[in-house]
Amino acid sequence: MTNVELALGASFLAAGYLCGSIPFGLLVGRLKGVDVRTMGSGNIGATNVGRVLGRGFGMAVFGLDVLKGLLPVVVAGTWLLPVASGEGLADVSAVQYLLWVGVAAASILGHVFPVWLGFKGGKGVATSLGALLGIYPFFTVPGLVALGLWVAVAAATRYVSAASMVGAVTFPIVFAMAARLRAEQWGGLDRLWPMYVFAILIAVLVVYRHRSNLQRLLAGTESKIGSSRGPAA
Repeated sequence: MTNVELALGASFLAAGYLCGSIPFGLLVGRLKGVDVRTMGSGNIGATNVGRVLGRGFGMAVFGLDVLKGLLPVVVAGTWLLPVASGEGLADVSAVQYLLWVGVAAASILGHVFPVWLGFKGGKGVATSLGALLGIYPFFTVPGLVALGLWVAVAAATRYVSAASMVGAVTFPIVFAMAARLRAEQWGGLDRLWPMYVFAILIAVLVVYRHRSNLQRLLAGTESKIGSSRGPAA
């Protein structure tokens, strides 16, 4: 890639971070005259917003957080990979893939560490989902599988935190399987290594951000969906 292309890539990284750092949970709460950071778990994510303001507001924040991960990745992918389908992927370099997943990482880190809120943000699940769905075709199906597991575990256990961690851990496993099955179309490890690294780091980040929830799950004190008391995911 040329210096101009690398400069444009850096601009995409900055834009991804700034987009991801938009605190939709806080903004929606402010519209209702509430600072969600002072209620429930104090988290600006959709789960706490839903607990404090109601399910509808929580779902709205979830959707907005998904979009702020999805849109920067789709725009960056359109520029980095002028391929609308799986055709021609063998010609994409590892540097292009690295920049692409870099934009996804930037949007997620923007949500987790937003500059506007003293780098204290949410746990990154919804924004991660949006970013993963935007990296088509590599992460779209694994992301949907992870989402399906999230729904299944949340419905079965009523623990959002448990569902989030199960989905996160499953994601890199499903991606590795898909990459192995599509090796001819997608290329080998020499090109796809940024994807593997990113998939693993996403799982680690989500689990790490839920470490306090994991402690409460083990202690039997974690709040369930529909609970009006206790810390939220």
